[in-house]
Amino acid sequence: MPVIDVQHDLDSRTLTMTAEFAAGVERVWQIYADPRQLEKIWGPPTYPATVVDHDLVPGGLVTYFMTSPEGEKFAGYWKITAVDAPHSFSFEDGFADLDFKPNTDLPVSQNVYTFTEQDSRTRAVYVSTFETAEGLQKVLEMGVVEGATAAINQIDALIAS
Repeated sequence: MPVIDVQHDLDSRTLTMTAEFAAGVERVWQIYADPRQLEKIWGPPTYPATVVDHDLVPGGLVTYFMTSPEGEKFAGYWKITAVDAPHSFSFEDGFADLDFKPNTDLPVSQNVYTFTEQDSRTRAVYVSTFETAEGLQKVLEMGVVEGATAAINQIDALIAS
């Protein structure tokens, strides 16, 4: 399984997930850079994603929705703040309504995804920082660790295909 460590710290308001993939950095980067590949791994297997907008450049926007097994849709967005392809990107991640208007009742996080290559493998470190400890606690209660782990663990199968 790709996810090898998960840490959350309410004092620093961070959630950090570390994963390793049997592919080089360029291959892992392409999963995030290509909206059709991103759809295959963004969201747990039972909540497939549909990427609507995908502009992975500083100032760009990525919008998406996930569809539950019952057909209910849950939308979100990334506001891209920095890109250093293929090594890292940063973004604001938030929940939205189906018109992609931010849902201010749910927490927003600042994220940094970093990819480093070691022996033809990639180590990915995903760090999410929330404005408040309560915001982090809320997404933990919503199942973010389980959902994100299931989503990230789909990357190996995509790489192998």
